Amino acid sequence: MRSVAGLLLSVIPMVLLAYDGPALVLTQTIALPDVEGRFDHFAIDPKRRRLFVAALGNNSLEVVDLTAGTRLQSIHGMSKPTGVLYLAGVNQVLVANGDDGTLKILNGTNFKVEQNLKGFDDADNLRYDPKGNLVWLGYADGALAVFDVTTAKVISQIKLRRHPESFQLEQGGTRLFVNIPEAKEVAVVDREKRAVISTWPLQNVNANFPMALDESTQRLYIGCRSPARIVVLDTAAGKTIADVPICGDTDDLFFDAGRKRLYAACGEGFIDIITQRGADNYKLMERITTRAGARTGFFSALLNQFYLAVPSRGNQAAELRVFSIGN
Repeated sequence: MRSVAGLLLSVIPMVLLAYDGPALVLTQTIALPDVEGRFDHFAIDPKRRRLFVAALGNNSLEVVDLTAGTRLQSIHGMSKPTGVLYLAGVNQVLVANGDDGTLKILNGTNFKVEQNLKGFDDADNLRYDPKGNLVWLGYADGALAVFDVTTAKVISQIKLRRHPESFQLEQGGTRLFVNIPEAKEVAVVDREKRAVISTWPLQNVNANFPMALDESTQRLYIGCRSPARIVVLDTAAGKTIADVPICGDTDDLFFDAGRKRLYAACGEGFIDIITQRGADNYKLMERITTRAGARTGFFSALLNQFYLAVPSRGNQAAELRVFSIGN
């Protein structure tokens, strides 16, 4: 049974900031027939307007044509796919598989598996590092692997205290920030030294899964599920400087640098849009109703869109919702 607070959220309008028009406008709904179970992370090919969606519960990678508004292909043979990364320079799609511990490298045109790298138990998030043309993979009970894109070979491995969830790379620096939920901390990795240089404990929160970064204000955003909040850290010192309540069960969090907003996708059935009114000042701008379980998404600044994967529920089939970014 839902809590009284949860029921009130669904029926009583919240006091939100005044703004000109909606922050997100639903413009398209793309059917994903016969896709069962929950979704995990996304990747995008903005040039060809293709979206790659890890359908973890379906053991498939869903490829969506955003221009046509249709699914191009459902690629089976995955094993609880989690992280997805598109490398435009080599036209490859990388898929991390949490069940069999593989990193599959697919041809970006015909989606055939070109390489199947093994030995990465509980493989999860993937990130591209333009400094050195590298790929970073979080996996196992606590590790990061660093791959050379050209050779697809592991060139370094970094030990962490527990399994890593979302992580973000500085573009103007050499650090990488990693959520470690089971340790209730953020690990700071020096990408040049390939070593953990600091850990930042989180106080009074648990289940820190998603993360976003604003380098211009030196602010790191940590999405937490218990209690449901975004914790704001100062990346100069690792100190908590603000926090803001959000809806429950968040799994993806994105910072819109152009509009100074955060988009939090929450499995409770909402997207929360938080506005940054200053480096230390954050307010709920809008709460958009979606569907229970829809907690994974993707924000594209290039295409000015936000994408939300909505899992099947009862007689409602799975779908991808496409939102344009409003004022």
